[in-house]
Order: sequence, then C-alpha cells, then structure tokens
Amino acid sequence: MMRHLPLFLSFVAIFCSMQAFSQGDLKELREDPNTKRLNADTTKGVQIKQINVPIPKLGLEIDYWKHWTKFGLNLNQATFSDNWKAGGVNSVALGGTFWHKSEYNKDRFNFVSELDFRYGKVWNKDQLAKKNNDRIFWDNKLAYKFTDIWALYFSFTFESQFDVGYKYDPKGENIVDTLSAFMAPGYFTESFGLEYKPDKTFSLRFGTGTARQTLILDNRIAPPLNAKAPVYGVEPGKKFKNDLAFQITANLDRNLSQNLNLKARYNLFADYKDVTDPDHRLDATLTAKVTSLVNVALTGILVYKSDDSPRVQYSQALTMGVIYALPR
Repeated sequence: MMRHLPLFLSFVAIFCSMQAFSQGDLKELREDPNTKRLNADTTKGVQIKQINVPIPKLGLEIDYWKHWTKFGLNLNQATFSDNWKAGGVNSVALGGTFWHKSEYNKDRFNFVSELDFRYGKVWNKDQLAKKNNDRIFWDNKLAYKFTDIWALYFSFTFESQFDVGYKYDPKGENIVDTLSAFMAPGYFTESFGLEYKPDKTFSLRFGTGTARQTLILDNRIAPPLNAKAPVYGVEPGKKFKNDLAFQITANLDRNLSQNLNLKARYNLFADYKDVTDPDHRLDATLTAKVTSLVNVALTGILVYKSDDSPRVQYSQALTMGVIYALPR
C-alpha cells in the first residue's frame, strides 16, 4: 500500500490541476486556441455594408382595353355561253366589309366604340354597275354601372353611306333619279338613358332623352323649295332636321354553336311629336364558319320609316368570302 501512495498522490494533483484549469484557462482556450484572450467587444472595428439587391421589373400592367377587328372580301361570279337556253345574265359581284370594336372597362365605367363599314357592287352584262351594299355605321357608348346589370349611359351614333345610289329604268340601262349619297342622308344621334345588360352577349338601351339630326348635303337629293313632299323627313327648301325622341336599342352578338354566330341590332325611334308612328330598323347577320378564313353569311335588313316609304323596306344577301379576324 505504501508503495502505491506516491502514484495515488500524483493522480490527485493532476485532478486538482484540471479542475483549476477548467475554471479559468479553459475559457481562454475556447476563445482562442493559442490561449490569447480575446477582447470582450468582438464587434469593435467590424463594418457592415448594406447591399442593394436589384429586383427585376416584370412589366406586369393592367390593360383595361380590348380590341377586335374583322375585315373580309366576297366575290360572286356567273358566266353563260351564247347558246345557253335556260336563261341567265353574266354577272360579277364584289363586296368588302370592315368591322372594329374597342371596349374599355375599369371599375364601374364602360366605354364601347363600334365601327362597321360595308360596300358592294354588282356588274350585270349590258347594264350599268349598281351597288348592292353600302353602309357607314359608328356607335359610341359610355356607361356607368350602378348594379351588376343596370347602368346609366350616353351614346353617340353616326350613320350614312359611301357612294351615290341611283334609281334605274326597268332594264337597268339608264339612270332615272338620284336617291342617296354620302351625307345625303347622314344621321347623328345622341341618346341618354338606362341600359340593361345581363351578360356580355346582349344589351338593351332605353334612351329617354334622344336627339337625332338628319342632314342632306347633296343638292341632287335635298328637296327644293317648291318640292311637294319632304325627303328623308327634311322639309322642302331645307337640308337639316332635328328630332327629339324616345329610343330603344337592342344588341345581340351570340355564338349559337362553335362555328355559328348570330349578330343583330334593333332600333326603335319614336319622335315625341308623334310617338304612335315610330321608326324601326333591324339588322341581322348569321355567320357560319367554314374554315379559319372562309365564312358563309346570311344578312337581312328590315326598315320601316314613314318619312321614306309607307311600306316596310327589306334587303337580303347570301355571301361566301374570306374573313380575317384579329386577335387570332
């Protein structure tokens, strides 16, 4: 036992040294392996530099406008030999259309501008060329929605034609009279009222405050002072007429199927001087899409206006042509 006493005392000494070391010097070793004590303020002299990381612009902007455009050309042609016994006349008919619509929607405000140009002509053998389609139509409407389906609106509309329209003799070889021309007549219509629009394909306007100006700026058509009757409602010796009226306008633009579209516009114009004899006009177009470019269209127009004729006027056409639409 006495032999192992020095070894036991050595272990005790080492253990006590380790305890003392752990209480003091071990802290220094943790701070610096080289046993050099670090200052308590380790942030002294350290500079933090702010780095601005650029954020790329994604270019995301809200576009409140939408635009649609269609333009097309149709051609009809027929040729018969000199000995063709079934009868017929060599003819060529050419027509063009241009339609554009722009619409703006933001919050409860809505603005729509629609432009419709149509012109066509037919050439029959041994006869004068005659127009078979001629229309300028420009409609603008500003509306404020106070419910989901009702709005207050103001509209401005212009209507006329491009070319001179003639009356021909029964054989179609000579001009008998001049019936119409650009701005003869020309119509400007301003209307204010309520609009009912349950969905994007149908709208109905009630124009309680409507004014329409009729102009005849071609002297060949304007009624002279000694004329017996008004022309397009304009009194003899005048070229201008203003009417205050109640107006109803219905617009329909609906796809009946994937390749079949019906577009129609009905307008009633009742002059406050005589609301029992209103003017009526219905324009309807049924379009069948054959391919992405080729369409077949059936159009019809019904007009009743006692200032022009005591009977209903009508026009009908069936065409096949190339139509290009944007956006694709």
